[in-house]
Amino acid sequence: MHFTFNHHNFNVLSLERSLEFYQKALGLRELRRKEPADGSFVLAFLGAGAAGCALELTWLRDRTEPYDLGYNEFHLAFQADDYEAAYRLHKSMGCVCFENEAMGIILLRTRTVIGLKLFPAGGAPAGAPPALTKRRRRAIIIINTKAINARCACSGNVCGV
Repeated sequence: MHFTFNHHNFNVLSLERSLEFYQKALGLRELRRKEPADGSFVLAFLGAGAAGCALELTWLRDRTEPYDLGYNEFHLAFQADDYEAAYRLHKSMGCVCFENEAMGIILLRTRTVIGLKLFPAGGAPAGAPPALTKRRRRAIIIINTKAINARCACSGNVCGV
């Protein structure tokens, strides 16, 4: 018997803001959508390129309070072909909340306290700020819950989710 990974789910308060954020920040596009006749929920499946795995965003019509994601740290990983461009984009979005120059790690914050963690796949040279590293390289973008945000002094800036 063989299994393949199909999708990961996040529940969101605003489907429109979330779709806009994931498209702008990560280049994900909506692949398919499921909506019941009564309009009680929407499932939007997002993906990038030929990757077989999807991110499912679930919007529940009757949900009005933000989700408490707890401190269970989990993540999704993405690769970017241009780390510096990704860094500049997220800096311009105003959602970089922490930079660890020695490790080459950048943490981002969103309205739903799902954080994004960016770092070069090969690691940055010791002490080199990612923004100052000029060569192009592949990078990993990781989505975490507030467990990762609880460990950094976030500025309060948030992206659009």
